[in-house]
Amino acid sequence: MRLIGIVGHKNGGKTTLTERLVAEMTSRGLTVSTLKRSHHALDLDSPGTDSFRHRAAGAHQVALVSDARLTLMEERAGLSLEDALARLAPCDVALAEGWKRGTHFRIEAWRPETGAQPLAQTDAGIAAVAAGATSIRAMAASGPCDVTCPVFDLNDVAAIADFVLR
Repeated sequence: MRLIGIVGHKNGGKTTLTERLVAEMTSRGLTVSTLKRSHHALDLDSPGTDSFRHRAAGAHQVALVSDARLTLMEERAGLSLEDALARLAPCDVALAEGWKRGTHFRIEAWRPETGAQPLAQTDAGIAAVAAGATSIRAMAASGPCDVTCPVFDLNDVAAIADFVLR
């Protein structure tokens, strides 16, 4: 399994890039799984449902299963990216959206509208930046920008996929 991180500031285009890379890579015949990091309190269940009642009673894991889908909820504290990866079925590529730090291969989605400089300016571990064409021009026009990694047009998903799959 190849792990590719998609990082960036809020509203920087991470989900858009992840979605487009999933579509591009699956069209090439690859099996792709995704992991999404959230800093918010997360509960996909609703009070009163049977699965919620199972969890409230103390179940460590609850699998909610239909004919077409399985959702596994597990009560754990301090999950790392490695913990989450271990839960995935075998696949060709795992796209991990939102784990900004780490030693895994990462590409940054960046838009100047976020008001923040690219993370790649201070994190040499980021392998590339994907930005819209106007963002690339804005980056160049805003003066010195210490991004030394490759910069791709966010809309050139085929080129980004080629790069991350090398």
